Amino acid sequence: MNLRSKLKMLNKTLSFAKAMWCCNCFGFIKRRNPQKVKPAINSNLSQELLLEDDFDDEDSFCNDEVNNTTSGDDSEVQSRPKRSEDVLIFRVENDMICRQFPVKETHRVVRTEDENGNKMINEYIREYKIGSGSYGKVALYQSSVDGKHYAIKAFHKSHLLKLRVAPSETAMSDVLREVFIMKMLEHPNIVNLIEVIDDPESDNFYMVLEYVESKWVCEGSGPACALGEETARRYLRDIVSGLTYLHAHNIVHGDIKPDNLLVTRDGTVKIGDFSVSQAFEDDNDMLRRSPGTPVFTAPECILGITYSGKAADTWAVGVTLYCMILGEYPFLGDTLQDTYDRIVNNPIVLPKGLNPRLNTLIEGLLSKDPKQRMTLGDVAADSWVIGDDGPIPEYLCWCKRKNLEREDNDESNMLP
Repeated sequence: MNLRSKLKMLNKTLSFAKAMWCCNCFGFIKRRNPQKVKPAINSNLSQELLLEDDFDDEDSFCNDEVNNTTSGDDSEVQSRPKRSEDVLIFRVENDMICRQFPVKETHRVVRTEDENGNKMINEYIREYKIGSGSYGKVALYQSSVDGKHYAIKAFHKSHLLKLRVAPSETAMSDVLREVFIMKMLEHPNIVNLIEVIDDPESDNFYMVLEYVESKWVCEGSGPACALGEETARRYLRDIVSGLTYLHAHNIVHGDIKPDNLLVTRDGTVKIGDFSVSQAFEDDNDMLRRSPGTPVFTAPECILGITYSGKAADTWAVGVTLYCMILGEYPFLGDTLQDTYDRIVNNPIVLPKGLNPRLNTLIEGLLSKDPKQRMTLGDVAADSWVIGDDGPIPEYLCWCKRKNLEREDNDESNMLP
């Protein structure tokens, strides 16, 4: 069965909720005189949970099924954006995939052992476990065909179908959306999906990913965890390049943070983990849910019914830069209530003696007002980001290359 047929079948069989993580949303609060705003959250989550993205809070926001109304007239209702799943299916059916070569699809799982007793999945020999999450495990494997190492995420479909992330939705929809999004992308600063192994006769489901050697994790322990300006600049340039590519393809990551930024042996940063990402059919990137990590959540996600996913991603880049430079989180409280209160109300505090250009950049990224916040384009043009390396190189993606080839062919055909 080809990808198009599978997508159609999945679209029919999986009843995605009209509003994922349906919940009680906060109303948008406008205040002329700045006052402390206490988000109505009744939670005493530990700091450890505030740094994770898989907690289930009843006040998290709903998904991108949004009725946007114009200010002052609730009767003027704009068209409802399509769900990510609909957008992704449309892109596949219309060959709107930004990859030169498609992701390999394998529909048979053979579990064996090599001569040394190491477990094997098809051609891949297991070496050791890398990590685990709420949905599945990740292990390092080596291909017996090309000798390269790969990170393989393993899931049990039965577990995904039983694990509820909303009253009408299971974890399977999250995993499938992640797979569909990664099948469409190819960029040097984004972790590459190599192969999907899905045997209809097996409960096992595998994502074979490019293996990236390490990652930088902010422990929130102060200067000892900081990276220094040069390393932070290099990392930030890679993050901006990868995220700009995503946004240009109308995809919002939704959980930018150090833990999802993998670092290769040569120091290149690659964005990973698209489990909460969303796709849009156009520039209308309005969302109602905020399923990412609390300490990286933008203030408008806490106070607003709808918010711009791209602007929220950019805020998370600002928090990440703050962590890289200072080795701690800018608005981390003891509880979820306290953390959200600090994000909404507390001014950004930067130490004296910080590079003035860097100071301006961090303040611009962490502007409470998303309309005043720096965009990724602003960041790319910033003097501190440019430094001695010059502007961030523009990536000529497969989509652009195909369009340029078409234009060249059209011009050639028009010549006498």
